[in-house]
Amino acid sequence: MSGAEPTPGKVWNEMQRGNARFVGGEPRHPRQDVERRHELAEGQRPRAALFGCADSRLAAEIIFDKGLGDLFVVRNAGQVISDSVVGSLEYAVAMLGVPLIVVLGHDECGAVNAAIESTQPDAPSLPAHIWRQIAPIVPAVRRVARAAAALGTPPAQIDPEQVGREHLRDTVAELLHSSELISEAIAEGRLAIVGANYRLAEGTAVPDVIVGDVADGS
Repeated sequence: MSGAEPTPGKVWNEMQRGNARFVGGEPRHPRQDVERRHELAEGQRPRAALFGCADSRLAAEIIFDKGLGDLFVVRNAGQVISDSVVGSLEYAVAMLGVPLIVVLGHDECGAVNAAIESTQPDAPSLPAHIWRQIAPIVPAVRRVARAAAALGTPPAQIDPEQVGREHLRDTVAELLHSSELISEAIAEGRLAIVGANYRLAEGTAVPDVIVGDVADGS
């Protein structure tokens, strides 16, 4: 990789090119050899941080065709903001100097479906830790349900993909609200956030919300 300081736009462009190789069935599997392993033994300098759902189908380095040391990855079920998530991402920005945070949601998300089901009148009680994990998704469910009800759509037909998109936007907004460090880095042009939805069948990571400047990535 180039020794020049990466810009948010350049790194996002790299991520998109890697995803295109993955989608096209032509991944390069870069920087996964013995030499790379030895190179990283004394330290890391990742190009981006990725906060995504813990779903087993969202293997970040595979989706974006990256190698060892390229991505600083934080994951949990439903990509739900917590103190540990914010602290980890702040570490990536402040200590590792990443210029880009990718927040990655996806379709057919079990956490999203569980949040939807939890709002139904006959929903069974969930174990406490699972409920605490999906509870931050419920506001997105209720907004989508209200919009659907205004169009005459029954509650049982809430669109999970729409809920997932709403929750992705909520996640990005909550990250900005929770972290002055990250918000300042964006204001200074050192950092950008891209919220993207991963399509399981196609393999594409489709950007939905962008905060900061990623336009200079040619």
